[in-house]
Amino acid sequence: MFRRLIVATDLSAASNALIHGLGGLRTLGAEECLLLQCLSSQETNPVALPFATAVLERNLQSQKEILEHQGFKVETRILPGVEKDEINRIAVEEDFSIIVVGALKHTLTNDLFFSGLAYNLIHHANKPVLIVRLEAHPTEGFACLNPIGIERGNPILFPTDFSDNSETAFKYIEKMVMGGIKKVILFHVMNKAKIKPELEEWLPEFNEADNQRMKNIKNTLQKIGNAEIETLIRYGMPADEIFKLIEERNPQLVVMGSQGRGFVKEIFLGSVSHDVARHSSASVLLIPAKRGGE
Repeated sequence: MFRRLIVATDLSAASNALIHGLGGLRTLGAEECLLLQCLSSQETNPVALPFATAVLERNLQSQKEILEHQGFKVETRILPGVEKDEINRIAVEEDFSIIVVGALKHTLTNDLFFSGLAYNLIHHANKPVLIVRLEAHPTEGFACLNPIGIERGNPILFPTDFSDNSETAFKYIEKMVMGGIKKVILFHVMNKAKIKPELEEWLPEFNEADNQRMKNIKNTLQKIGNAEIETLIRYGMPADEIFKLIEERNPQLVVMGSQGRGFVKEIFLGSVSHDVARHSSASVLLIPAKRGGE
């Protein structure tokens, strides 16, 4: 699941914080890591190229040593090109497990930071994207907000709309439970905007059906591991309810499908997952929908 990582990096302090926060992925089976730095058109200018390459190589070597100390087998590459395109191409061609990128929680003051690489990747990647949430301290610089790993006591949060793509994302939850994750919260939100008022009289029936679905998912996980499994169903706006639960329970990771639909066909989870990726205080693993023929 996490065996081979491709990590987008650069010269920033935020990238260094990302590198320091990846050690816990070793407990989830991560073994190999490709540190990838893409050169911009300005950096590939014949005059600037030798200087830019030398600086980047020193930085990559430093980050490589940190990851090797954490137990990873590490390769580094510097390539010209558009980051999102090169990362996606390499991830697919060389069959990397996931793409890892760091990002601050989206606010009015850091919109440009997030709307760069991380934002592009969640819309275009053909491989799962792990967005590691970073925070900026006024005096101490950047740090990983909540490192991920089996030894962490924080739960894994899995919001589901019972769609095919949620089922695809659930495979990652199964692997985490088999790998030793201790706590999982299964979460479903009945979309108030789509149900009220026309379908409100059907809420008891919807709730009964959803509870049975959640029970089935819980039973599946209990058969394959020893994790504590909690199920929650709420009525409201999906993204808002997910944000509330993240603040209440402080999960180490939110796992979501990046597209999907629930029992009301107009509900698309894709937009919800992207909202969560942009605004939540937790790290997010987005699993892309299967393309035709996969």
